[in-house]
Parts: sequence; C-alpha cells; structure tokens
Amino acid sequence: MKFVALFGPPGCGKGTQAARLKDALSVPHVSTGDMFRDHKARQTELGVKVQQLLDAGQLVPDSITDAMVRERLGREDVATGVLLDGYPRNVSQADELLTILSDLGKELSAVVAIDVPGDVVRARLAKRADEQGRGDDKDPETVNNRLVVYEEHTAPCVPHLESKGVTVHHIDGVGSVDEITSRILGALGIS
Repeated sequence: MKFVALFGPPGCGKGTQAARLKDALSVPHVSTGDMFRDHKARQTELGVKVQQLLDAGQLVPDSITDAMVRERLGREDVATGVLLDGYPRNVSQADELLTILSDLGKELSAVVAIDVPGDVVRARLAKRADEQGRGDDKDPETVNNRLVVYEEHTAPCVPHLESKGVTVHHIDGVGSVDEITSRILGALGIS
C-alpha cells in the first residue's frame, strides 16, 4: 500500500510532481480542491455547505474538509493507495488523517516535502502568473501571505507527522522537473 502526502509551499511544483507521481505509484491523486469541486458538482450535503461558505467569503472549516477526506479515502479506488495533495493543511488535520487511515486499517506510508527557497518560489509564481494568468500569483502581498500561511500552519505538519513515526523525505525542489521527479522516486524506492 502506498499512502503518500505531498507537501511544499505554493509554487514548489506539487501539482506538476503529483501528475507524474500518481502514475509512478499507480495510485489516484487526491487534492482538496478536487474534493470540494466534486462535492459541489454532486450537490452533496458537504458540497452545499462548502458552496455557502465560499459564497459568504468564509474559509471551509476543518470539520468539513476532514469529512470529505474521510469519505474520499473510504472509496474503492484508493483501497491500495493515494497521493494526497493539499491535505493536511494544519496539525489538527494531520492528526485527523492518521485517525482516518487507522480507522480504515491503513497507515500513512510517507511524506514527501518539496523544499524550495522563498526567492525561487516567488520567481516561479511570477512566471506562472505571466504564463497562466493566475491572479493569485500576481500580487506580491497575496503571494507573501500565502507563503506565511504555509510556513505557520502547513509546514509544521511535516515534523509533527515525523514525530508520529511517519517517514519523511525532504526533497530538493530546485532543478528541472525531471530531476525533482527522479529525486522523489529515488526517496520512495521507485525506479
């Protein structure tokens, strides 16, 4: 079984690497954004709640995100593994992930933390803003806020999960896409 959580600051290349890793690991890639969109499209009770919160300009609380993750990880297509991207986002969610997996008779196989210096992240986000027209990547204040939120809330998940016995692989996220993929696969023991 391969249950892997992918971490890294905005602009580190998580999405690019996730697309490659899901094939190498032969597991589905599950992101919180995809789960939110799926529940909203299916008009589930959770999806309706998410839409109401987002329409009101509010953040989705952990309880709803955790419930969506629990439902998603209970599906048949992730019975033998999953690549999680965007969850957990804080230590409370990290603990909930371990509980969910335990309740399902599974465990988190590894954490892959893509490490990229702040100046490189900012340069990548600026490039992505130009190439893809992503507004959230254009404004330096917004970018700085996203990086602060990551450092204060999400990055602490990595040492926390390690303290719970989960194997953590710190990957140098600077280099070509192929080089970074190769580093990750090597750390996970996949050739």
